[in-house]
Amino acid sequence: MLRSMYSGISGLRGFQTKLDVIGNNIANVNTVGFKKSRVMFQDILSQNIQGATAPSEDGGKGGVNPMQVGLGSAVGSIEMAFSSGSPMTTNLPTDLSIEGEGFFMVRGSDDGPIYYTRAGNFTRDAQGFLVNSQGMKLLSTDGDAIQISRNDGITSYSIGKDGVITTVDDTGALDTPYTVGIMSFNNPAGLKKVGNSLYEYTGNAGAQGDDPTTPLSPTDAQVNIISGQLEMSNVDLSEEFTEMIVAQRGFQANSRIITTSDTVLEELVNLKR
Repeated sequence: MLRSMYSGISGLRGFQTKLDVIGNNIANVNTVGFKKSRVMFQDILSQNIQGATAPSEDGGKGGVNPMQVGLGSAVGSIEMAFSSGSPMTTNLPTDLSIEGEGFFMVRGSDDGPIYYTRAGNFTRDAQGFLVNSQGMKLLSTDGDAIQISRNDGITSYSIGKDGVITTVDDTGALDTPYTVGIMSFNNPAGLKKVGNSLYEYTGNAGAQGDDPTTPLSPTDAQVNIISGQLEMSNVDLSEEFTEMIVAQRGFQANSRIITTSDTVLEELVNLKR
């Protein structure tokens, strides 16, 4: 009886975590570049009541299966799903989206750590640097911050699918000073979320080229850069609401296990009366 109560408690904890993840997904349904997560459950080690026996080879007794009682469930993993989100056209040249598996590389200072993001809502600051909402600068394939300043005589610019930035100066001359840097990973789910739509590298991500700090060109990363477009969240509300119903029913069922076990214990105690 007590085993059933602890099994119910483990179920409550697991479904509470699932509801937390679902709530976070729904809260970020309109977050640019957001990738949803999902909870995977696994059973806890079972208690053996009786072991298995092999059948006799001389025509005797047959084999007997083991007898085990499960001890509940636990959260096995919380995985990020890196499917592409829906594109939203903005027609702003500094809004960028990645067509394919890749990440923009940004850095807050010249000697600061590098972060990765799918959120391409960049703007130009007062010095002409392309920065995200936190002021982190977009890096080029050379590892330098991309700067497009009118102080250098640049009057217009465009960003091609290959990530090459083409500028036009006040004399009409064309130049290609930068190419947008990209990094791709063998296992993007191995990246660590650090907030603000940023990811941090971990050893289980597996950077292409084995160096996560050396940007690749979009061509080498086998992706396209789309200017004037943003990648929205890949959260599907219908799927999340369905999962919410499943989690709610699972939570209720595990609550019923606890109340039923308590009723049985109450009946056992009343036998003394």
